[in-house]
Amino acid sequence: MLNLSPRNYQKAIFETAKKKNTLAVLPTGVGKTLIAIMLAHHRIKEHPAKKILVLAPTKPLVEQHLNSFKSQTHELYADVQMFTGAINAQARKKLWNTSDIIISTPQCVANDLRNYLYDLKDTSLLIIDEAHRCLKNYDYNFIAKQYKQQAENQLILGLTASPGHEKQIIEQICKNLNVEEVEMRTRESADVRPYLQNLEFNKIEVPFPEEFAQIRNLLKSIYEKKIEQLKSRNLLFGPVNKVTLLQLQKKLSAQAHSGNFNILIGLSLSAQAIKISHAVELLETQTLSGFKDYLDNLTKQAKEKKSKGVQTIVNSVEFQTSLLLLKKLQENKTEHPKIEELKTLIESEFQNNEKAKIIVFSQYRETANTISKKLNGLNNVKAKIFIGQAKKTLSSNGEKSGLSQKEQKQIIDQFRNNEINVLCATSIGEEGLDIPEVSAVYFYEPIPSAIRKIQRTGRTARLQPGKLTILITKDTRDVAHHYASTAREKKMYRAISDIKSDLKNKTKTLDDFK
Repeated sequence: MLNLSPRNYQKAIFETAKKKNTLAVLPTGVGKTLIAIMLAHHRIKEHPAKKILVLAPTKPLVEQHLNSFKSQTHELYADVQMFTGAINAQARKKLWNTSDIIISTPQCVANDLRNYLYDLKDTSLLIIDEAHRCLKNYDYNFIAKQYKQQAENQLILGLTASPGHEKQIIEQICKNLNVEEVEMRTRESADVRPYLQNLEFNKIEVPFPEEFAQIRNLLKSIYEKKIEQLKSRNLLFGPVNKVTLLQLQKKLSAQAHSGNFNILIGLSLSAQAIKISHAVELLETQTLSGFKDYLDNLTKQAKEKKSKGVQTIVNSVEFQTSLLLLKKLQENKTEHPKIEELKTLIESEFQNNEKAKIIVFSQYRETANTISKKLNGLNNVKAKIFIGQAKKTLSSNGEKSGLSQKEQKQIIDQFRNNEINVLCATSIGEEGLDIPEVSAVYFYEPIPSAIRKIQRTGRTARLQPGKLTILITKDTRDVAHHYASTAREKKMYRAISDIKSDLKNKTKTLDDFK
């Protein structure tokens, strides 16, 4: 029934997964789905009257898995169906009763279980893709809990490129999925390396211009005043960063109903500090046009008197001076130095290989949009933005602020068919989607997350040699973020190794007890 040629590491992980609940940690693009298909077929043979449930976080990923499973499953052998919100609940109930393999977003199945449309009693295998999401109140956890309570013949397989770098978080994922064994492979694993191509890594540093630094100093003086005021009110202690400010804001918001004057002032100060911190981040790491949009938006809010805190920021001498300095830079058509550096690098890519396919990752939509426009001015470059779905119809400059799933699919098809050759992507391009092999991946800025770094990197050097280039602005948070993601990736591998040992010792202890 199956016409598969699994690689040695896929066979090894499959052998583990058919006996124990397993978390498989594998780089993007090395065939996690094939392991899932092999395991599904094994369970159907072992429990022919039972069902397989495959979960993936988004509709495009569900469709991708559907195509993969259908291509490997004879229609007389197993009925494979897809559940999404587009199929009404009663239709899903009927399909559940007649299907062998159900591939769904977690929201659909979770809602159906809450409404008692069906149960998981006859489900012999639960496969969870992007298993690093198995935390807190995400629907994966609700379904896993129901499965552990209801299913008669239980087996769970979790799949991820990276479960995070904190040992206690990985342990929580394992606990939520009743994981008994962790199978981890990296690009450098002996049984994986022969199947992957060489990955060339480049770190490109660009200077932070003096004119930019002048604006940063002005904004930082506003920021430091807000921090000092928070500390003098005994609301903030110790080292401060964006995370600690967001935590403080959440804490103060929960107490605001008391009407305590100190709390209300603190809430305003923390909001102002967060806004200035974000402005500095845009200036240091993104584009000057994006930075200008943000300051213009704050100015607009102040004029409309939407917030006294924003009015305080905008009316300050430092903010007004920043606007004047920014205006001079804009008049000189100045952009962030990373933009020019990226243009030079991409131009060189296409001079060396006119058939190159490239993904440029950036944190913000405005940045992706600016990069796309700048790159389309180069010879041979056909770039398009690849961003998430719109939360609102239009952005401040009148352009679309998001893409529907249909538009996202069209862009991937255009990329596959060589109608475009550069994707300017935000985080939507990181997780799971079936984006074709690319010859080079560029990070417009480093990201501190190990999960996201691993997912981005996995887009290249699979079937052909690839290149990873990270742009870093000197003397900015780019530098700290780069070293943070590298350290966290190493920490993740150590944590997983520790957890593997812990699980083995636990099993050994149980065996000894028996």
